[in-house]
Amino acid sequence: QVQLVESGGGSVQAGGSLRLSCAASGRTISDYNIAWFRQSPGKEREFLARVIGRTNTTSYAYSVKGRFTITRDTFKDTVFLQMNSLKPEDTAGYYCAVADSFRISIAPVAYRYWGQGTQVTVSS
Repeated sequence: QVQLVESGGGSVQAGGSLRLSCAASGRTISDYNIAWFRQSPGKEREFLARVIGRTNTTSYAYSVKGRFTITRDTFKDTVFLQMNSLKPEDTAGYYCAVADSFRISIAPVAYRYWGQGTQVTVSS
């Protein structure tokens, strides 16, 4: 069992930055695939970024590529999402999720463990 806790959300003006953290406990997540998603009311959960546990390979959604960066601290079992050049349309609840190493997917259904989310609000 893996527990995930996100933090770092808040309110920021357009053009600003935030750094989200996702702390894992229960078991080490170094071999798992970890992703960030977001969801706004009335919308589907949207994939943002992923890091493959065994290769440290990252991938990003087109909407955030070049603005968001996913990194991880293996020793602390923590994953980060650095968000720069934020836009009002980035306003959403942000969630980290963990998938088994054999699940190479950006679909939410592939991720077994989820955090409770942290809210990001970007004002114009």
